[in-house]
Amino acid sequence: MFKLSEIKELIKLVDQTSVQELEIENEGARLHIRKPGKTEVVNVQAAPITHTYSQPAIAVAQPQPVVQTSAQQAVADSAPAKAPAVELHQIVSPMVGTFYSAPSPEASVFVKSGDRVHEKSVVCILEAMKLMNELEAEVNGEIVEVLVSNGQLVEYGQPLFLVKAD
Repeated sequence: MFKLSEIKELIKLVDQTSVQELEIENEGARLHIRKPGKTEVVNVQAAPITHTYSQPAIAVAQPQPVVQTSAQQAVADSAPAKAPAVELHQIVSPMVGTFYSAPSPEASVFVKSGDRVHEKSVVCILEAMKLMNELEAEVNGEIVEVLVSNGQLVEYGQPLFLVKAD
């Protein structure tokens, strides 16, 4: 089994070298890291997650540049021409994993649009390799939009929430 810190280090090493693809097998666990080509689209698929949290097939992809989301474009388009645009803070995924909006299927969500958060507020859980990782807001402010849905596979660097920071 690979530790999250090991995976992050391997991603950094692949990124900093001319190596285009790396595949490692260790104690029955397999890790495959591949740099996408300039025109290549990376698709990551996972097995469906059940309430028992069975292990999904997880692929680790090279971080992609952050692209402006449709929500950000809508905010920019709807702003009056003379008024300064409101800067929204993005809470992004620090890893590839599965996004969970609540601590369990029966529990209420951590946050929703309009909720106030502070730096240490838990906004979601990201599950990777059977490890449940709580993600904190990192800023004080108001959740403007939740950009992903419960159970969705998310990429490294993918925006998850938009926050109007105080």
